[in-house]
Amino acid sequence: MPELLDLTIVMPCLNEAETLSTCIKKAQAGITHAGVRGEVLIADNGSTDGSIEIAESLGARVERVREKGYGNALRGGIEAAYGRWIIMGDSDDSYDFSNISGFVKKLKEGHDLVMGCRLPSGGGTIAKGAMPWKNRWIGNPILSFIGRLFFRTPIHDFHCGLRGFSAEAYRRMDLKTTGMEFASEMVMKATLKGLNVAEVPITLHPDGRSRPPHLKPWRDGWRHLRFMLIYSPKWLFLVPGVFLTVAGLVGVALTCTGPRALGRITLDLGTLIVASMTAILGYQLVAQAFYAKVFAVGEGLLPNDKHFAGLFRHWNLEKGCITGLIASLTGVTILALAVWNWKAANFGELPTAENLRRIVLGATLTTLGLQTIFNSFHLSVLGLKTTGRRPPSLE
Repeated sequence: MPELLDLTIVMPCLNEAETLSTCIKKAQAGITHAGVRGEVLIADNGSTDGSIEIAESLGARVERVREKGYGNALRGGIEAAYGRWIIMGDSDDSYDFSNISGFVKKLKEGHDLVMGCRLPSGGGTIAKGAMPWKNRWIGNPILSFIGRLFFRTPIHDFHCGLRGFSAEAYRRMDLKTTGMEFASEMVMKATLKGLNVAEVPITLHPDGRSRPPHLKPWRDGWRHLRFMLIYSPKWLFLVPGVFLTVAGLVGVALTCTGPRALGRITLDLGTLIVASMTAILGYQLVAQAFYAKVFAVGEGLLPNDKHFAGLFRHWNLEKGCITGLIASLTGVTILALAVWNWKAANFGELPTAENLRRIVLGATLTTLGLQTIFNSFHLSVLGLKTTGRRPPSLE
């Protein structure tokens, strides 16, 4: 069994012959300066330009990772590491591996994840020419803000590639992704699982490549945003769903009995129809939030949430069915009244607005009631306790 070390510096590599030697030498100097026993590990993802030979000639250990992808390369390197702490960073010479003492200090203090911060908002520095303007002023600040909002993390630079963590914390994160989303998932999982997270200001330097970087700003930015949305049912479904439901129901309440004047604007039948649609759409988004949350918790993608689980101690299938039945019966009664009035007119013409108001209101309540019943059954199906799954209680 190999000797366990204090630290492993992992660098993913795909044809980085131009900069790899400099990165390895800086990393070896950084380990010495930090006063720890460590190693440099190159996670090679299929280099054909001599990168492997360069690494081995400088005393770095090489782990050949066949599965393609940034996340796969890092995963292979991390899992092969001998250190109880791991620092990862790109091998393009944009990060100064000779200055890792801040990371080591935080790891010694017991932090599970230590993120580098390149952004001035977190004390970092971006050297001239080190980052394209759209990444510096649009992509990274916006995505980092969204990450802090969605996941309540203190991290200012959500996508900094230079970061350190303990091997134990990495196992607890249970990361699933294999591509560029790997970096986002690490921060999200660390926060969701309540790990001790810290940040260290760093300087981002221009990389030493003569070729364009592997990163595609717009494509990869969208991939990160998409992944954060998928991992946050609250912001993807629940928040817009609650807003639309409330706005729709308010609109229905204002216009179901007749026109409503608000200053120079009069809300009438058209508003009622649109408000009905908005309420139904919003209610379905709220249901989707619960579906996604129950499924994610049951599959171990998200940790259990005591507030979420507590909700189901007060709400179960039977209560959902009774509530839905009351709403749908109320709606059917209103629809029946519309039919009765139509019958009283010998099934001839009725005042269009009056008749449509009853129909729209009755149809809305009936639809919401039936949705409540079927949504309650759907949640109960998702919440069934099967082998290896521990979703929140839905009994």
